Amino acid sequence: MKRTTTGLLAAMLALGTASAAFAESEVGWRQQNQQRRIAQGIRSGSLSAGQAAHLESREANVNREIHADRQANGGKLTPGERAQVNRQQNRLSNAIYRDKHE
Repeated sequence: MKRTTTGLLAAMLALGTASAAFAESEVGWRQQNQQRRIAQGIRSGSLSAGQAAHLESREANVNREIHADRQANGGKLTPGERAQVNRQQNRLSNAIYRDKHE
């Protein structure tokens, strides 16, 4: 019985670690994806230099906030900070779409 409990506990810990790592990597993935979308808009001509500069500035602000939050919390974002970053990234994503499709 002890082996089963130990194995189950180890599996639960591994799962918790994996989900936390996924949540952290999702923030980074979205940053890269949005950067690619801006670059693609510049290449295709659907974004002007001014629009791209404004989007880049907004993205840099979000990135600075993420960096500061992680420094304050030992390299991790709290669930509340992750939710806030997600909302900011959603707004930025919508702005990229709007600017590319005007």
